[in-house]
Amino acid sequence: MDLLLILKWIIAIATILTGVFALVRPKAVQGFIGLQAQDGRGISEIRSIFGGLFIVLGFAPLILNSPVAFKMLGLAYIGIAAVRAVSIVMDRSMEKSNLISLAVEVVFGVLLVI
Repeated sequence: MDLLLILKWIIAIATILTGVFALVRPKAVQGFIGLQAQDGRGISEIRSIFGGLFIVLGFAPLILNSPVAFKMLGLAYIGIAAVRAVSIVMDRSMEKSNLISLAVEVVFGVLLVI
């Protein structure tokens, strides 16, 4: 197994762990993501999108064991990063957590696509 493939596996696992954290501790992620869940409906959104979706996005390349699945996860990260970059400018949201997220998304996306 080469270093790049190991990194791809680590990124997929990190994606899963991010999802598991949001699923299990949705209130703990609210501060970092900048959203506040007002009620059960909001918590449900955090669990399903930041939890469930990220868990499946991370597991897909591992289960399918396909280079295309890793690329798809990379494209998802690149898409998130592109929209975040536009939002940072348009919404004047140059906060540290937003910049950290952008950097991670770009690095993860590039490593997964190559």
